[in-house]
Amino acid sequence: MQKLSGAGVFHKAEPNHFAEHLRTESLSVGTYSLLAGAVDDQAPHHEDEIYVVTTGRATFVTPSGSEQVGPGDVLFVPAEEEHRFVDITEDLALLVFFAPPYSGR
Repeated sequence: MQKLSGAGVFHKAEPNHFAEHLRTESLSVGTYSLLAGAVDDQAPHHEDEIYVVTTGRATFVTPSGSEQVGPGDVLFVPAEEEHRFVDITEDLALLVFFAPPYSGR
């Protein structure tokens, strides 16, 4: 067992901040933080991804549509799909799961 202290907690170091908390052969877990009003400039990932909104509010946009998101919402993004958070009205913290582990760009 491993406890991930601080996972999903907002981090205000910069407008967009990603911190990885765990990496195994099959998945990785991190926290993605975006300040209210920030621009989410991420590119599509090579991995499937699940976001769990822990704090904040925004609109999540993909080619298939957009959704208002807030605490408790869970989002699935398949590998290579364009996606981003826009209209971030409250500091946003997301627990992020990647499978396989996040490789970066």
